[in-house]
Amino acid sequence: MQSIYPTYDVIVVGAGHAGSEAAGAAAEMGAQTLLITMNLDAVAKMSCNPAMGGVAKGQLVREIDALGGLSGIVADESGVQFRMLNTSKGPAMWSPRCQSDRALYSQKMREQLEKKENLHFRQDNVVDVITDDRGERVTGVRTQTGQTFRAQSVILTTGTFGNGLIHIGESQYGGGRSGERASVGISAALEKLGFEVGRLKTGTPPRIDGRSINYDKLEIQYGDEDPQPFSFTTESLPSQQEQLTCWIGYTNKAVHDVLRSGFDRSPMFNGRIQSVGPRYCPSIEDKIDRFADKDEHQLFLEPEGWNTYEMYLNGFSTSLPEDVQFKALQTIPGFEDVIMLRPGYAIEYDYFPPYQIKRSMETKTVAGLFFAGQINGTTGYEEAGCQGLMAGINAARFVQDEEPFILKRSEGYIGVLIDDLITKGTEEPYRMFTSRAEHRILLRQDNADLRLTELGHKIGLASDERYQKLLQKKKAIDKVHDLIADYTVYPEKMDPMLKEQGTTVLSQPVKAKSLVPRPQISIYDLFDADTELKQKAKKITSDDNVFEQVEIQVKYAGYIEKEFDMVEEMREKEDMTIPETLNFDKINSLSSEGKQKLDHIRPETIGQASRISGVSPSDVAVLMVYLKN
Repeated sequence: MQSIYPTYDVIVVGAGHAGSEAAGAAAEMGAQTLLITMNLDAVAKMSCNPAMGGVAKGQLVREIDALGGLSGIVADESGVQFRMLNTSKGPAMWSPRCQSDRALYSQKMREQLEKKENLHFRQDNVVDVITDDRGERVTGVRTQTGQTFRAQSVILTTGTFGNGLIHIGESQYGGGRSGERASVGISAALEKLGFEVGRLKTGTPPRIDGRSINYDKLEIQYGDEDPQPFSFTTESLPSQQEQLTCWIGYTNKAVHDVLRSGFDRSPMFNGRIQSVGPRYCPSIEDKIDRFADKDEHQLFLEPEGWNTYEMYLNGFSTSLPEDVQFKALQTIPGFEDVIMLRPGYAIEYDYFPPYQIKRSMETKTVAGLFFAGQINGTTGYEEAGCQGLMAGINAARFVQDEEPFILKRSEGYIGVLIDDLITKGTEEPYRMFTSRAEHRILLRQDNADLRLTELGHKIGLASDERYQKLLQKKKAIDKVHDLIADYTVYPEKMDPMLKEQGTTVLSQPVKAKSLVPRPQISIYDLFDADTELKQKAKKITSDDNVFEQVEIQVKYAGYIEKEFDMVEEMREKEDMTIPETLNFDKINSLSSEGKQKLDHIRPETIGQASRISGVSPSDVAVLMVYLKN
């Protein structure tokens, strides 16, 4: 059937967090882009927890923003509470998080997307992927209304909608999330093209009427007094009203007993659910089964927005029968009179094991076809968003006949995530942690713009205005660094402050920079002790982010230098590419397991090959020698 619609450069299927970033990036980079979604009123909908960021996830959002993506901007516009996590640890562990207004986040993301002049929208359900006669190159998609949309590249971001199946106790029904139907057809189309498909599970907790809770029995959790935005472009957070509070509660033995009473009807324990869920975000029934020795588990009661009394019960994800869920909730202190607005549920959905994609997010089987988000086996809005951004960038570059844009593990958490997916695979929903990044002291949330904005500008995603702002910041950092390196401080001014901070006093004048590495001292302590130094610094800039950056660079200079040395040592492996057509069977000195794993995953570089389980160091050495010869 001939299409009645124009041919696009890029088609994005799905408007969740991956799809929104993909469509926004492709359109911003000049590609005529069509975003097809089943429900235009659910763009970037927060299906589970209404929050952005968190441990390691906050780094992802800041990297998306630094490259020119949208999630950070939208998080700032819709946040109801902001917190910086892990501040008791070193800066490599600091992670921003915000509680979001669920409805406002979706609204603001759609507003951002509608500003893109190259972006077009269509509400429809894609049921088929169209390729050339040999099935080697994508040419478009077909929808359930019978319409064909042609494009040079297609990005699939199906989330949990691919053959989605919802479970609540012994009840099960098709759906992509509560109240929305599943997407059927795409998985079968991809299997015909030779893709391997698998199944994963995730879940969500009940939603609570906040008016029915006795807050006197819960602990209060405030936001930061000086909240920090996600986006490097946000001058100040919207002062819509004072930040909302969250609350902390606990389960107990009685709650656990009620939950156990429903295990015989639980789809998790009676075999109805056979796919694997996220290990690091288990359901409440899984927690009390695996950690039977624990008498209590922490719960977080979190607001869903400014103008609603609906609350999200973080830590109580469940697929138990609704009557068991309700009775267990009533047993939690403070929840005796609880009103449950929506029951928790589990959902099983299709994913495609990610060894089938390249680092550009393009599939290895079909040229011009890209996967992003939960279709690759990840969990979380942030993990989805960064994949969508990379897919959108590379789909646009594919159409423009440009080389793929790739981030290495040493350049960003985004690079770590994509490399992990391809080389290690995942048999459970993948979640980002700081421990996954071996160069995390370089990949901090505070320096994401210094690392990535120039790259984002170079590829046409980060704006000229954003780039100029970065250059001004870099100049200010250099000037403040030079100031404290050259400025002499004297005992009579510094010693009272040093005594108060419990550190050694001075025996002679020293350069201000020499005091910064002391763990008890901050750059602001120096400013408070020496008003002349403070005045000179303030003449350079009033941006606290500049002062923080200088302090971190000076205080952790030795560690940062060691990390750079490690990156240089690995550079040869990371840069040495492996031809796509290389026949590993012909390399006699490779181990049998090494040949099998290399042929299955088809790594793009020696660095990737070295991280594949089953590929030994001797296999890597053999491969390097073979390629050099």
